[in-house]
Amino acid sequence: MTAEPTRLDPIPAPGPAPAGTELGAAGGAERPRAAVRVAAPTERSNPTSADLDLMSTREVLRVINEADSRVPVAVAAVHDEVVTAVELAVTALRAGHRVHYFGAGTSGRLGVLDAAELSPTFNSPDHWFRAHLAGGPDAMWRPVEDAEDDAPAGHAEAQSAVRAGDLVVGLAASGRTPYVLGALRAARALGASTVLLCANPGAPAAGEVDVFIGIDTGPEVVTGSTRMKAATAQKLVLNAFSTAVMVRLGRVYSNLMIDMVATNAKLRGRMISILIEATGCTEDVAEQALTEADGDLKAALVSLVSGAGVEDARAALARSAHRVRDALALLAS
Repeated sequence: MTAEPTRLDPIPAPGPAPAGTELGAAGGAERPRAAVRVAAPTERSNPTSADLDLMSTREVLRVINEADSRVPVAVAAVHDEVVTAVELAVTALRAGHRVHYFGAGTSGRLGVLDAAELSPTFNSPDHWFRAHLAGGPDAMWRPVEDAEDDAPAGHAEAQSAVRAGDLVVGLAASGRTPYVLGALRAARALGASTVLLCANPGAPAAGEVDVFIGIDTGPEVVTGSTRMKAATAQKLVLNAFSTAVMVRLGRVYSNLMIDMVATNAKLRGRMISILIEATGCTEDVAEQALTEADGDLKAALVSLVSGAGVEDARAALARSAHRVRDALALLAS
């Protein structure tokens, strides 16, 4: 799915207006919608996929896979910038503020997906991460005409939702999406920290944000289709970013998701497995500890490791900002 239009053909006349044409009151074609030729690496043609339509299925998949294999290397090159963004998010959340994602099209949908997955995985409060999608909820399923070009809408959305001390992450494959830049500019004026995550290392807006994460994913296999490498890179960064934030906030013990919400049989079984792996106890002991803790995995874990009762484990967790290692240190002392 193309993030921004790069060309608009002349309107034929007579005949029905083509897609991308504004209609007059009587239904006749009046003028084409505004067109922007985007100077971003994602809009260039990829020579390795020339004549893609003449290739066999195996060849098409090979070209796509070889292109995708370069994405993790490109993401590794922006490691330091992601580190800075994580620290900004941790600082904001510890101070009672929020993290916002603002995006359009595929980029915006990835922001919605990342925010939605944090509560079931880490039991994070719903208000910690907020996703804002150009065009509103309907844009999750279908394109909303010109929504990404609406800078005033992004500005207004940020003004209504963002507060000083928050962190705002703009998601835009090209780095120039008006809705996203409108939100970032409003957020910065409100006193929020700002991050721009894109697939254009030369984006002019780089100097307008506190942290610029420009990933060099290069031309797409299907020219301009930023749902491919650019989106894969954004997904990798968002996964790493939000997971690192949760780790730093004590939502992981060792490499175990100790704040997970058990909403089905598989996840209830995972809770038992986590207790067994973390403590070396038997399955029966793990089940009993969970029962005594009323399904509170973190309290059950602290109780088993420390030997303290469940209520003492809960009290230690409350005194240590619900960080397991800190609670164990309190009980040991």
